[in-house]
Amino acid sequence: MFVFFDEAGKFLAGRVLAQAEASAQVELDSGKRVKVKTGNILLKFDAPSPAELMHGAQALAPTIELELAWEFAPEGEFAFDALARDYFSAKATPLQQAAMLLRLFEAPHYFRRAGKGRFRKAPADILQQALAAIEKKKQVQAQITDWAQQLAAGACPAPIREQLFKILFKPDKNAPEYKAVVEASRSTHTAPLELLQKAGAIASPYQFHWKRFLFENFPKGTAFPPVQAPAITQELPVADVQAFSIDDSSTTEIDDALSVQGLGTGTVTVGIHIAAPGLALLPSAALDQLARQRLSTVYMPGYKITMLPEDVVQAYTLQEGRDCPAVSLYVTFDEATLAQKEAHTRLERVPIVANLRHDQLDETLTESWLQGEVAGPQGLEEIRAPLSFLLRLAGWLKSQREVVRGKPETFNRPDYNFKLIGNDGAEPSGAEQVRITVRRRGAPLDLIVSEAMILANSTWGSWLAELGVPAIYRSQASLAPGVKVRMGTKALPHAGIGVKSYAWSTSPLRRYADLVNQWQIIAAARHGRTAALAAPFKPKDAELFSIVSAFDSAYAAFAGHQAGMERFWTLKYLLQEGWSELVGTVLKEGLVRADDLPLVLPVLGGADLPRGARVRVRLGGVDLITLDVKGTIVERLDVAAAPLDSEEEEAEDEPVAGPIAIAVDVNDTEETSAATLDSPAS
Repeated sequence: MFVFFDEAGKFLAGRVLAQAEASAQVELDSGKRVKVKTGNILLKFDAPSPAELMHGAQALAPTIELELAWEFAPEGEFAFDALARDYFSAKATPLQQAAMLLRLFEAPHYFRRAGKGRFRKAPADILQQALAAIEKKKQVQAQITDWAQQLAAGACPAPIREQLFKILFKPDKNAPEYKAVVEASRSTHTAPLELLQKAGAIASPYQFHWKRFLFENFPKGTAFPPVQAPAITQELPVADVQAFSIDDSSTTEIDDALSVQGLGTGTVTVGIHIAAPGLALLPSAALDQLARQRLSTVYMPGYKITMLPEDVVQAYTLQEGRDCPAVSLYVTFDEATLAQKEAHTRLERVPIVANLRHDQLDETLTESWLQGEVAGPQGLEEIRAPLSFLLRLAGWLKSQREVVRGKPETFNRPDYNFKLIGNDGAEPSGAEQVRITVRRRGAPLDLIVSEAMILANSTWGSWLAELGVPAIYRSQASLAPGVKVRMGTKALPHAGIGVKSYAWSTSPLRRYADLVNQWQIIAAARHGRTAALAAPFKPKDAELFSIVSAFDSAYAAFAGHQAGMERFWTLKYLLQEGWSELVGTVLKEGLVRADDLPLVLPVLGGADLPRGARVRVRLGGVDLITLDVKGTIVERLDVAAAPLDSEEEEAEDEPVAGPIAIAVDVNDTEETSAATLDSPAS
């Protein structure tokens, strides 16, 4: 005798070896013997053989019309063999009965399982809904298949093009557009990004990076709603100084200016004047909400997305020819020894007499001119002496920080300026010609501004800590490898800069952390020892912790985009100028930094070369989507490798390619080094 039985939802047939009241010993065609409970035996038969029954039932089951079977089925609970007799004939064979069971079991939308080979027919309304859903699923699958075939053939369907960035970076894995890309990727054995490139979904490499950034960070666009800059109603005294700013020509958010008083008297007072939007913008006001949503101005070659609307920026920027509201830090120094005597903060209006542009003056406003050795720019004689003192002071301040650091700052890699020809600040298309020029760190104007801002940020940070007023600080526990710069609300030392505390406060038009700190500084200037009670943010304020977290995340994302766009334009420059080779320095095995461009690239052929070796590299193909270029070392140019500076070691963490992280199957991340985020020029 043979039996057809249910084994944990799987139907099997075999020969009965022994039968008891509660179970049977059954041998399968494979020779395996199993113990089957009597309740799980659904059919007993003498013919055909178990193998023939299973094969025949599986072939017959798909031919059973479910609609007709549903019509034949009774309203109440029924057994599969009873329905088989109604459907086939009163003498339905074991094979037909087994086929009916298989068919009913695989159609839960028609028949609900009641167990032990028993079923109930689904209600008519529920059945219609289920059938409609099944039909819709078939249509969706047909659409997925059609889209996948188009992608494989090199064409991109419009719905997939419209969902490009969502598919690649924030996919809904149940969406048909995503499934079509996955199906086409698998069938063609092509990575999703490459597949979409070949299908024409990415028309412009630049627009790919730009639109992806907007998709992730500005999904509602970059436009501001109509707002008006509130006026500063407080009566502010006019400072008796002649202040000047030093910025790049593209800078419209002029946050800081400098002044010098008392030259030749033995005591010199240096004024560091910071634009004061915090005197007008109040926490939780409409403009504050806008600034808090953006958290920082976003920079990239040829373009920027400002934290505040342009008319608001212009209302508070330190524009030459105006008496501008400012939060001023005055620090008094001994003119001969440069020893610091005292520091105090004022809220005032500061006359701005000049907006100097270092990119126009770096070549002529040199240390030799400042010392009166050579002729310099016309019209700047009045500020030669102040600038000369500020340069001397900057060198001294830097040396004092180096004592705290425990070693000199030897990070002498150049900074690079990117200029898009004919762009004039408009949103780039990616087709522009690019010019890359070098601005070496430590140029007189750069050093003056850097050290002045470090002085202000560290002085104000320590002052707020003394008053018990919380602020947003950046700290670094040590210069040991791997110790990162962190943001927090405690005044901790910053080993990388060499100061006992460091609170970003000098760019309130460009960074939300600076605006928050400016509110705290204003409270301290107004209330002194009771400032902790009057400041907008109190000690252990949960909202302040939230701001720190949000700012840190946004600032890292924006810095990553800037680095990616600088790499894009660097690679574009290689193509534009027809570079086939470059000279660089080995950072470690397989990695070289170009000497004359802001570019780190992977190379072949340098396995035996030491760090610091100078080499000539033949360039391979450039991919503006992945921001990748590879090279091959063809010649070593030095006899002995020059040791890299200690700060140069951080280059091992620099990105080799752009920040492409594709959720479909690519995960390539980028980390911005702490040295970049906290460079004095930042």
